[in-house]
Amino acid sequence: MQEESGKAALESPAAVSDSSAQNSVHLNGHTVTPNGHNPTATPSPQPQYDSIASSPVPALIIPREQWGGKYEFLLSCLGYSVGLGNVWRFPYLCYRNGGGVFLIPYFIMLFFTGVPLFLMELSLGQYGAAGPITVWKCCPLLKGIGIGMLCVSTLVCLYYNIIIAWTFYYLGSSFQSPLPWSCDAAANVGLCGNNTTGNSSVGRGLSPTEKFWNEQVLGVVHSEGLHDPGPVRWPLALCLLAAWVIIFLCMLKGIRSSGKVVYVTATFPYFVLIVLIIRGATLEGSLQGIAFYLTPNWSRLANAQVWNDAASQVFYSLGIGVGGLLSMASYNKFDNNVIRDTLIITAGNCGTSFFAGFAIFSILGHMAWKKGVPVEQVADSGPGLAFVAYPEALALLPGSVFWSIMFFLMLFMLGIDTLFGNMEGITTAVLDEFPHLRTNALHKSLFLGALCFCFYLMGLLLVTDGGIYWFTLIDSFSTSFGLIVIALFMCIGISFFYGVNQFCQDIVDMICPCPLWCLKVLLYFKACWVFCTPFLLLFILTYIFIEMYNTSLHYGSYVYPRWGKALGVCMGATCCLQILIWAIVAIAKETGTLKDRFQKSIRPLNSWRVNNLNSNNRVEEQMEPERVEAPFTVTLTDMDFTAMNWERQAEWHKEQ
Repeated sequence: MQEESGKAALESPAAVSDSSAQNSVHLNGHTVTPNGHNPTATPSPQPQYDSIASSPVPALIIPREQWGGKYEFLLSCLGYSVGLGNVWRFPYLCYRNGGGVFLIPYFIMLFFTGVPLFLMELSLGQYGAAGPITVWKCCPLLKGIGIGMLCVSTLVCLYYNIIIAWTFYYLGSSFQSPLPWSCDAAANVGLCGNNTTGNSSVGRGLSPTEKFWNEQVLGVVHSEGLHDPGPVRWPLALCLLAAWVIIFLCMLKGIRSSGKVVYVTATFPYFVLIVLIIRGATLEGSLQGIAFYLTPNWSRLANAQVWNDAASQVFYSLGIGVGGLLSMASYNKFDNNVIRDTLIITAGNCGTSFFAGFAIFSILGHMAWKKGVPVEQVADSGPGLAFVAYPEALALLPGSVFWSIMFFLMLFMLGIDTLFGNMEGITTAVLDEFPHLRTNALHKSLFLGALCFCFYLMGLLLVTDGGIYWFTLIDSFSTSFGLIVIALFMCIGISFFYGVNQFCQDIVDMICPCPLWCLKVLLYFKACWVFCTPFLLLFILTYIFIEMYNTSLHYGSYVYPRWGKALGVCMGATCCLQILIWAIVAIAKETGTLKDRFQKSIRPLNSWRVNNLNSNNRVEEQMEPERVEAPFTVTLTDMDFTAMNWERQAEWHKEQ
């Protein structure tokens, strides 16, 4: 009988976690406080067996990958934040919103919203050493923020790789001489003879670049709108497949492979930009384009649209609120100086945006001079700039084939880096929730392959004849109000639920010894997290809702139907609702009154501060091997001690 009870006691470690009524331990019918003392010997009324006396066995912690060096992390974050938006969106917004004056609201939004939120994401990921979902052990109530990030990242990955597929198509076409969208091509002789003004407008025909873009690449002329997607365009589908195969191969070994790829993909675009700036400066009419880019219009500062454009550009280019930054920082060493990295990356991103404008508008100015039209008639934004206006400008240069290849290689590198970050956010979140995938290379590869293949299948809708309409819809709403709401709740949650003072102390602990300048800068960030950033995010959110209600969504002359716009709103709302849904789940899991449940749900889990095993010097300081997680109850009876005595006797007999 003793042997059976002894085995039952030794083979029931799961019983430790089954009782969670009190933050105490009962030894042999007596209550013992968590520090090991027994100030009050109160007999326990439960004589039955509940648990074991031995310390809980710590869970097996699977080692986490780390970056090969700090430059891999810096280049990965720089490549992630410096994307297509820096080249095809910032210069256009700059000239549209008052030229050089636009830099004033841009820098204000950057300093008071962009940089503080960037630091918050990096610090949260590095300290917790976890992805967008698991990291919210610091505040279980806000786990929905991580789920929302995952939803946004999924939508972005879905449409972002379509841009890379377009880039592949143009890159392959660039090896033809003459370029198929230039006036030298035989098929365009009639168009160039009747139309010399480049981009189309009301009352005249298409330019060669627009004809190539709309008819050969998109096939949009064969579709009537969202309701008429038409057949899949298989040349684009093959380009999309090639893009996902490249993503799969580059991420096959996690950050060990993608961390090496960024040495090329993050630096090559700068080489091309420098070459384009030098080439553009030697062209006739380039100064006209630069003047158009930077000439200030001070009256634009009073327009709320300018401030909203500045804020949206900051979010769009830095990649805040998508989970990519948080995931990449989770692979850092614990003592990495996250404040220094934040300043370097954001400064590099801002500088890239500004100088990309010189490369773009110097060559657009030359095209305007050659055609004898104002620069505003050839300037464009988004896909219209990257795949219509700028290719047309490149076609006018001597050696146009070479310049076209360089430009689209640059676009490919810019896009692939950003997609690395978004995919890393998704894969890290899943691997943290299912850690056994990390230890099995085959299962991890199968998961990544299945993920890429699913994205490819879903992306086929966007490479149909009407795919550009769906692309514009997802692009407009995936990173709209949903992203701002996620960033707002992340800022409020860390500042007021987790505690801004505790968060600042966590940052100081990571970069200890903390330089004096870091402590001073941290005071500024603390003020931003509590006051400035939430206020500005609320302003942006209000403006987005007003604009969304008053303006219609359109692509070219096509105006989206009401059901299409409602579908886009549902996409953004789905990301936001994750915060509410998982907050309700977190509260429902707790016990007590509603107030008690809320307070428990914002309390960090005990495993939060011992999660990071990246610093060998700090593990022993932070881990408590025999710590009993609260709330916790262990009740031991005489039977348990009898079982232990039996075990010691069995060991003594073996020695004899």
